[in-house]
Amino acid sequence: MRYGGESRTRLLLIILIVTALFLITLDLRGVSILNGARQGTQTVLSPFQKAGSVVISPFKNFVTDVTHLGRTRSQIEKLRADNAKLRATLLNRKNADAQLQQLKSVLDLAGTASYKIVNVRVISQGSSQSFSQTVTIDSGSNAGIKKNMTVLSQTGIAGVVKEVYPTTALVMLATDPSFKIGVRIAGTQQIGILSGRGTRSGSLQLLDNLTTVKAGDVLLARGSVANRPFVPGVPVGSVTSIDNSAGQIAQSGAVRFYTDFSSLGVLAVVVGAPVNNPGDALIPPKPVPTPMPTVTVYVTPSPSPTN
Repeated sequence: MRYGGESRTRLLLIILIVTALFLITLDLRGVSILNGARQGTQTVLSPFQKAGSVVISPFKNFVTDVTHLGRTRSQIEKLRADNAKLRATLLNRKNADAQLQQLKSVLDLAGTASYKIVNVRVISQGSSQSFSQTVTIDSGSNAGIKKNMTVLSQTGIAGVVKEVYPTTALVMLATDPSFKIGVRIAGTQQIGILSGRGTRSGSLQLLDNLTTVKAGDVLLARGSVANRPFVPGVPVGSVTSIDNSAGQIAQSGAVRFYTDFSSLGVLAVVVGAPVNNPGDALIPPKPVPTPMPTVTVYVTPSPSPTN
C-alpha cells in the first residue's frame, strides 16, 4: 500500500512537470493559451489592487506634503536671512553715504578758512560726571588732539574737546548748558556770549545796545586768545528772536545752531588755526526759496451772437 501511494505521487509529479514544460513551450512559440488565465487572474485581483491604492494614496500624499513643507520652510528661512543681509547692507551703504557727505562738507568748511584739522568719527554719545551732553570721538592725543580745541561739524560749531586719551577724546557739545562761546554778528561786529541750554536753541546775551539785532542775523565765533578753545570765523547759528524788554542793560535773544546734533557722524578737530582771520568767509549761503509753480489759464472768448 505504501509502495502504491508513492508510485501515484511520482506519477502525478511527472505529469505536472510534463504539463508545465508543454505549456511553457507553447507560450514561447506564441500560442496564447495562458492569456485567458492571466486575464482572469488580473480581473480577480484588480479590485484588491484598487482598494490598496486608495488606502495607501493618502499616506503617500501625506509623506510628500511633509517633505515639501520642510523644504518650503527651509526656503522661507533662507529668504528671510537673505532679506536681512540685504537690509543691513543697504543701511550700511546709507550710513556710509551720509558720513561721506558730512566729511566732504567739513573739509570744504575747513578748507575755506585754512583750518588745519583732524577728521574724526563719533563712536558713542553720552554724558560724563561734569558734562550732560557729550560725544566720544575715535582719535586722541596720538593724533595731535588736545584739550580745549574747537570741534567742527559739516555746518559749523559742534563743541569743544574736554578730555583727551591716547586713541579717543570726549567732546562737550554746544548744546550742553555748561557750554559758552564768544560770538559776533556778521557784518556789524557786535559781540555777545552764546550759551547752550540743552537743545538746538542757544541763549544769546549781547554786551551792549549800540546796534540793533534782528532775527536772521548770522553769528560767528569771535575767537579766543591763542585760538583756544575757539578759532575765529566758525559759523555758530542764526538769531531767531530778540528780547528788547525795557530795563535791560543789553539785548538778549534765542539762536538756532547750524549744527544738527541729532545726526553727528563725522566731525573735525581744529589742531591748527589759520594765519589770517577768515572774517565772514564762512557765512552759510541763504537758502534759495523754492519758486511757486505758475499756472497759465487760457480764456476762449465766447462767440458774438448773430442777428
